Amino acid sequence: MVKVQRILMLIIAILILLFLLFMMAAGFYTDLLWFQGLGLSTVFWTALKAKIGVFLAFSLVFVAFFLINLLIARRLSGGQGVFLLVNRYYVPARTINLALVGVALVLGLLNGLGAVGQWDSILLFLNQRSFGILDPIFSQDVGFYVFALPVYGFVRSWLLELLLVTLLGSAALYVLAQLASWREFKLWLTRKATLHLASLGALFLLVVAWGYKLIAFELLYSPEGVTFGASYTDIHARLLAFNLSFWAVLLCVALLIGGVLVRKPWILAAGGALWLAIAVGLTGVYPTIMQQFEVKPNELIKEKPYIEYNIEFTRHAYGLDGIQEIDFGSISDLTPEALAGAQSTIENIRLWDYRPIKDTYAQIQEIRTYYEFVDVDVDRYYVDGTYRQVTLSPREMATEQLQSRTWVNEHLQFTHGYGLVMSPVNEVTPDGLPELWIRDLPPHTVPGLEITRPEIYYGEETDPYVFVNSTIEEFDYPSGDQNMTTTYQGHGGVLLDSPVKRAAFAYRFGDASVFLSEYLTSESRVMIYRNIHQRVRRVAPFLLYDSDPYLVIVDGRLVWVQDAYTATDAYPYSEPYQGRFNYIRNSVKVAIDAYHGDMTFYVMDREDPLIQTYEAIFPVLFTPWEEIPEELGAHLRYPEGLFMIQAQMNNTYHMQDPTVFYNKEDLWAVAHEMYAGNEQAMEPYYVIMRLPDSQEEEFILIQPFTPANKQNMVAWMAARSDGEQYGKLLLYKFPKQELVYGPLQIEARIDQEPAISGQLSLWHQRGSQVIRGNLLVIPIDHSLLYVEPLYIQAETGRLPELKRVIVSSGDRVIMAESLEQALAGLFRAPTAPPEEPAPPEEPAPPEEPAPPETRGIHELALSAMEHYEQARQYLQQGDWSGYGSELEAMQRDLEALAAATE
Repeated sequence: MVKVQRILMLIIAILILLFLLFMMAAGFYTDLLWFQGLGLSTVFWTALKAKIGVFLAFSLVFVAFFLINLLIARRLSGGQGVFLLVNRYYVPARTINLALVGVALVLGLLNGLGAVGQWDSILLFLNQRSFGILDPIFSQDVGFYVFALPVYGFVRSWLLELLLVTLLGSAALYVLAQLASWREFKLWLTRKATLHLASLGALFLLVVAWGYKLIAFELLYSPEGVTFGASYTDIHARLLAFNLSFWAVLLCVALLIGGVLVRKPWILAAGGALWLAIAVGLTGVYPTIMQQFEVKPNELIKEKPYIEYNIEFTRHAYGLDGIQEIDFGSISDLTPEALAGAQSTIENIRLWDYRPIKDTYAQIQEIRTYYEFVDVDVDRYYVDGTYRQVTLSPREMATEQLQSRTWVNEHLQFTHGYGLVMSPVNEVTPDGLPELWIRDLPPHTVPGLEITRPEIYYGEETDPYVFVNSTIEEFDYPSGDQNMTTTYQGHGGVLLDSPVKRAAFAYRFGDASVFLSEYLTSESRVMIYRNIHQRVRRVAPFLLYDSDPYLVIVDGRLVWVQDAYTATDAYPYSEPYQGRFNYIRNSVKVAIDAYHGDMTFYVMDREDPLIQTYEAIFPVLFTPWEEIPEELGAHLRYPEGLFMIQAQMNNTYHMQDPTVFYNKEDLWAVAHEMYAGNEQAMEPYYVIMRLPDSQEEEFILIQPFTPANKQNMVAWMAARSDGEQYGKLLLYKFPKQELVYGPLQIEARIDQEPAISGQLSLWHQRGSQVIRGNLLVIPIDHSLLYVEPLYIQAETGRLPELKRVIVSSGDRVIMAESLEQALAGLFRAPTAPPEEPAPPEEPAPPEEPAPPETRGIHELALSAMEHYEQARQYLQQGDWSGYGSELEAMQRDLEALAAATE
C-alpha cells in the first residue's frame, strides 16, 4: 500500500511538473506556430538562438572566471573549513566549496539574463557593414560608432562588474580563512595570495584604462559645445585628460604589480595620486577654464571647424544632403492661361480635409454601430484614364460596439471589417457631401476600382483574436433586415489541428472555451496579432514604424502599406531628433494582406548600411524592391513621418555656412495656419500638381516654411512619390527681397474681407459651427494659389458639409460656392464702390436682343441652358474669364426666370 501511494505521488509530481513546463512553454510554442504560419520561422529561430547564445556565453564566462578565482583563493588560503561565531560553529570545506559553486551559478545566471537584451546589438556587431564615411577626429568608419562602440561599452561594463565581484569574493575568502587572526587584528596574506589579488586588481585597472579610450570616442556625441559633437574644448582639453588618465591608470597597473613583487605595495599610492590629480584637474577644472577664457571670447573662430562637422554629418544622417535646392524666382500674377495649363492640378486640389471628412464618412457610411472608420488616407488612382487624388478609409470591425458581446459573437462570428469608402478630393454633391466612388455594402465602385476581396481581417483596430472555419458561419455584412454570412477561404492564422495546439492557445488567452468549444474543429484557424501595428513589430522589432499605414487596392485585394525605418542614435556629430535618434532612413516598406495577413518586407534603400546588416542577419525576411508588384508600386508614397522630421531638421540645417549657422541668421520654421479657430503648425499635405518647369503632374508631398517668428513664406519643400522620381526632395526658395504671403497672413486677409467675415458671422448666429479646413498653398508655374475649404456643421451634429471655397492669389481673396466659381472670380473685375448719382440722361434706345425681363419663361430657360453649356466648354478649355462671364449671364437669366414665375 505504501509503495502504491509513493507511485501515485510520483505520478502526480510528474504531472504537476509537466503542467508547469507546459505553462512556461505555451507562449513560446504559440509564437513559433504563428511564425511558421507566416513562413518566417527562421526569423524566430535566429533571434532565439542569438538570445540563447548570448546568455550561455556571458553566463559560462562569468561562472568559469568567478569560480576558478574563488577556488584559487580557497587553495591559497589552505582550503580548510572555518569556525564561525567565535568557534562555535564549524563549516566543513566541502560545504564551503558547494556554496561557492552555488553562488557562482546564481550570479552567472543573473549576468546571462542581463546580457540577453544585447542580442540584437551583438548580431549587428558580428554582421556589420561599412558606412564608407570616416569621422573627422579619429578617422574611424561611422560603422565603428554604430555597430562596434555600443558592444564595446557593454562588454567594458560587464568586465568591470565581473572583476569587481571576483576581487571582492576572493578577498572575502582570504579574510574568512584568517578569521581568528582578524579578531586579533593580525591579518596576513601569503605572497601568492597577495599576487592573486594584485592580478585581479591589475585586470580591473586595465579595463578602466580601456574605458578611457572608449570614452574618448564618445566625445563625438558631446552636447557641451555650440553644436552636437566634439567641440574645441572637448578635443583640446577633455580628450587630453582622457589620454593622460589612460596612461595614469597603466602606471597604476605597473606600480601595483611592481609594489607586490618588491613587497612595497604602498608605492601604488603615487600612481593613484597622479590619477586623481588628472581626474580632478584636467577632466574637471581645465576644460572649464579653457571654455571660459579661451573659447568663449573667440567662440566662432574656435568652434568653426566643429560646426562644419556637425552640419555635414547631420545633413547626411537625415538625408538633407540629397535635397535639390532651386530658386523659385519672382512671384508672378496668376493668369487664366496659367490655370488652363494646370488643369490637372486644379482638378486635384484637395477640398476635403481628412479631419472633417472622417466625421462625414462615419455619418453616411459606417452603416452599423459595430463598424468604424479609424483613419482617412490620401492616395491616387487612375480613373477613366485620368490621374485623380482620392481620400479613402477602410471600414473596420469594432467588436466593443456590439450590442451582445458574447464569446461566440466576439471571437467566432464578427471576425472582420468590410470594404472601404473612397471619394475624389475635389468633388462635392449639391448637399455639400463628398461624391463617393466606393460606397455601401457590398462595395459599389466606379469602373477601375473594383474590389473582389473586401474582407478586412487585419487592420489598425483589429485587436481581438478570432477563430475562422468553425462550425458557425461568420457574419460578412448587413443586407437590409438580413445578415450575409461567409466562410474564410484564406490561409491566415494558425491551424488548430491538434488538442495540444488548442490547449496551448487556451492557456495563452486564459480562456478555457478555446479548448472546450464544440464550434472549433481540426479545420479551424486562430488569428492573433491582427493589429498591423503590433503585427509588424512582432516580426521585426528592430525597425521603427510610421504611425500612418495606408490601404491600397491591388488587383481587387486590399493591402496595407506600412513604412518602416532604420535608425540609430550613435551617428557621430549628428544632431539628435527629440533625443530619439540621429540617423534615419526609410529603408523598408511592409505590405500586409488584409485578408491573409501575409507580410512582405521590401527593401527600398539598398545603400543603407543598417538595412544591409539586417539583411545579412535575416536573409529570409527581406525582399528586394524590384519584386514589388507594379500595381502596388504605383501607390507607394513618400512617408509623411520622415518628411516632417526632415523638414524640422532642415529649418536649421539648410544653413550650410558655419558663420550663418552660428548666428542663426536664417532660421526657418514650419508655416502655421488656422484650423477650426486654433493656430497650429501646418501638416505636410499630398497633392497632384505639376512642379515648376516640369512637363506633367505627379503625386508629391509639400511643406511650406516661414522665417522663425515671422509669417511670410520663404520656401517650400516637395517630396516626389511617382516612378523613378520616388524619394527625391526639392527645396524651392523664394527671393528674399520679395514679400510672399504665408498661410497665417492669408488667414488674416480672409478675416479682413467684409463679405467673408459677414457671412461667417451670419452662420454662427444661426447656430452653425464653421470649420475652416486646411489652407493649401498650391504653386502653379511661378505663381501661388491659396485654397481653403469651409465646412458647416450643426452645433449638435457631426456631419460637416462643404459649403464654400476660399481662394486667394495676388491681392484678391474670393469666396464662392465651388472652386470653379472662386477661381473664375479671381479674374473677374472687382465690383466698383457706389458713386455719386449722375444727372439724369435721356434713356438710350433699347438694344437687341431684348433684355431678359421682356422674354418669356421658355426663352429664359433656353438662354440659361445655353450659358450653362458655354460655361462648361470654357471650363474644359481652362478659360476662367469666359467661364465667370457665362456664370454671371446664367445667374441673370435664372433671377429673371424666378421673377417671371412669381
